[in-house]
Amino acid sequence: MKLFIGNKNYSSWSMRPWVLLKQAGIPFEEVKVRFDSFSDDSQFKSTLRSLTPVGRVPVLQDGERLIWDSLAIAEYLAETQADRHLWPRDAGERARARSLCAEMHSGFIGLRSNCPMNIEAQLPQIGALKWRDVAALRADVTRIDQMWSEQLQRHGGPMLFGDFSIADAFFAPVVMRMRTYALPLSEAAQAYAQRVCELPGVKAWVADALAEKDFLDFEEPYRLKP
Repeated sequence: MKLFIGNKNYSSWSMRPWVLLKQAGIPFEEVKVRFDSFSDDSQFKSTLRSLTPVGRVPVLQDGERLIWDSLAIAEYLAETQADRHLWPRDAGERARARSLCAEMHSGFIGLRSNCPMNIEAQLPQIGALKWRDVAALRADVTRIDQMWSEQLQRHGGPMLFGDFSIADAFFAPVVMRMRTYALPLSEAAQAYAQRVCELPGVKAWVADALAEKDFLDFEEPYRLKP
């Protein structure tokens, strides 16, 4: 099994299935496709379009099967690795977990557009300005905090559905954004974010991201090169 990903410092969508595979102990080979640009003639697009028509990461290759999009990959792994119980075992809780992941997958544009993932950076000043000026960002963080706090109250932690699940992998990049931009969270949500950071799969991703040392100016229009 191979997982094609982008730069670990920047690629939030790649982080989701990578952390899921790593944390669940599912063997896989990582294939990194560096972001050179996203133009149609870029090496990145050329490499990915040889695998899928969309030309984006992540892509999972399992034998002759190619699965793209982080949610599709998660569902495929849940089906093919059923003994690992990547979704909650209870049917009602599985439905809720899928709803939360779908909400993350398709929403929170205020957070995504104003606070792109950048693991190696510390940008509290930018976070403070965005928090002050962008209502959509404040609304997204408030909803995420509510979501996490409700789940932790329902299950008592340590993860959103008690044990680690796909939902925690999906919110791992959100945790990275919260840390980089020092966005305000309630005590319960902050404690959950810290537990996510301490997951072995997340720690491994972060360590690799910090080792990249690959500054891409088109990913960081808000910051000059050091």
